[in-house]
Amino acid sequence: MWWHDVLWGLWNGITAWIVLIAHVLGAWEQQAIYDTNRSGNWYDFGFLLGAGSPLLGFLRRGR
Repeated sequence: MWWHDVLWGLWNGITAWIVLIAHVLGAWEQQAIYDTNRSGNWYDFGFLLGAGSPLLGFLRRGR
């Protein structure tokens, strides 16, 4: 189901920022930022939406 991949991509994109910070600080090494087993067009679309949503919110608040 395509919507299942979009939702997983969206969730992984939103949590990618938290996981990235944890990786930089040297914690939570077993958690991957991007799930390569789910990679596909719909997953990538959801991931980009999720990963870009915090940045879009910060840019919008400045105006």
